[in-house]
Amino acid sequence: MKARLRRTAWSGGALAALALALTWKTVWPYVVGAVLIGLFGALGWWLRKTRLRTVAQHRTWQSEQENAARERSMAEVDAMTWQQFEGYVAELCRRDGCTQVVVSGKSGDLGADVTGRMPDGRLLVIQCKHYAPHRTVPSGDMQKFLGTAKAEHGADVAVYVATCAFTREAEKLAMKHEILALHRNLLGAWVRGATLESLLPLNGAGNGRTGRGPRGLRGPQPG
Repeated sequence: MKARLRRTAWSGGALAALALALTWKTVWPYVVGAVLIGLFGALGWWLRKTRLRTVAQHRTWQSEQENAARERSMAEVDAMTWQQFEGYVAELCRRDGCTQVVVSGKSGDLGADVTGRMPDGRLLVIQCKHYAPHRTVPSGDMQKFLGTAKAEHGADVAVYVATCAFTREAEKLAMKHEILALHRNLLGAWVRGATLESLLPLNGAGNGRTGRGPRGLRGPQPG
């Protein structure tokens, strides 16, 4: 059976070659065209695969460079005292167009280490924690801030910024109550040039309304 199939295949191939030879003057443009189409198709596929691989490698490299740059910047932040850190956070707010920015710089501020106005006039209240990178902000600290940011200070935008991570429970509280939990990675992005406004939707919203609610209708008020 296999021998018969091989003979049939050879016979078919020989007939095809003979037909091609007899009609070559007529069909050669089509044959050459088909070969060229196949070659160009293979070349296009190879170029596309190479481009996708190059783009993926570039993105990986870019991400690694951004992470390295962020950590270099954060190393400078880590070297600050907690007072210097609060002042630095205030400077970042001013850089992003916030006004009436004030640093408390004292205990008993009920979680309002930095206050100010967002560029659209919303009241901004920030709690700062300058912890070692390996530490975490526990849910208890977030609960205290929840109890003061809006009830005591009337914050339109409440931000808890830390040089470390938050526990899962602390982040859940922030998400539930629309507090922006600005952990180490997001702080690194802020330090590197991302605006506070752009970070609001990423990890708790900060209750960052856009001026439509009753509070949002208030313009900047004297501090």
